[in-house]
Amino acid sequence: MPNQNAIIKNIQQLIEAILKALGHDVAKKRTWHQHVVPYQNGWAVRREGNERITSKHRKQSTAINKAKRLAKRYKADVVIHRESGGIRDRISYRDD
Repeated sequence: MPNQNAIIKNIQQLIEAILKALGHDVAKKRTWHQHVVPYQNGWAVRREGNERITSKHRKQSTAINKAKRLAKRYKADVVIHRESGGIRDRISYRDD
């Protein structure tokens, strides 16, 4: 039995093929949304889609300030996570 990740990847490829056949742009666009996430004994800032962290901090407030500076520069969002991993808040710096 194929694993769940393989099934999800196959479904995504199928959806992308259908959208492409219908004339829709399916190219993945790079986002600059910054996530503030629990990391080891502190907090980290991680760009959406990246596995590597951008920076690590002892306090969540310091990580939030760093994420805000980056999000403002790139007109993106800051997604603040709880210690449990769930989303606590989202701040948008987009022009739309």
